[in-house]
Amino acid sequence: MTEVEVPNSVVPRQRVWPLAVKAYHAPGEMGVIPEKTEGLYVQVYHKAPKSPFHGLLMMRLLEWLQRALPPGPHVQPGQPITSPDSEPELDLSVVCGSIEDYASEHPRTAELVIELCVSSHEYDRSKLRAYASADVKEVWLVLAPEKQIEVHRRPVGEGFTEHAVHGPGGRVASASVAQFAVELDALFAK
Repeated sequence: MTEVEVPNSVVPRQRVWPLAVKAYHAPGEMGVIPEKTEGLYVQVYHKAPKSPFHGLLMMRLLEWLQRALPPGPHVQPGQPITSPDSEPELDLSVVCGSIEDYASEHPRTAELVIELCVSSHEYDRSKLRAYASADVKEVWLVLAPEKQIEVHRRPVGEGFTEHAVHGPGGRVASASVAQFAVELDALFAK
């Protein structure tokens, strides 16, 4: 386990235009904002295409999470959460409550967020501020090329007080989702 420094700025990507979170929904519903975008820190960003390996990692983690969860919380694949100044679309999250709770708005927090970083490490790290301000208990950045998982826990303000990197090899257990642990060799096996 090693400590990791977390950047506070958003990694430059092709931006569409500046927009507040509340204003992000209406143009999206009208089709004015292109699909495959997300609102981060009052900017709208194009999302990068996902590789087959990204899909494999996501399906493995989704299956393992669904098996580990007790009744109550549920797994959200590819759905956003809303923080005070952002609405990041994440790869996987574990959210408490009923799925019916989100008929009219996205969740405002999560027990666990997992971002799969095949080629988007710095961009996904830039979302940590949004997750901390949404009081997400734990964030995993799955660093595919390195065969590591970077774990961020204990949100305070716009950051996390606990940071660690696990792997290659070994096992990572979630502190916020009981019974959920991942063997890194099994996760990254091709």
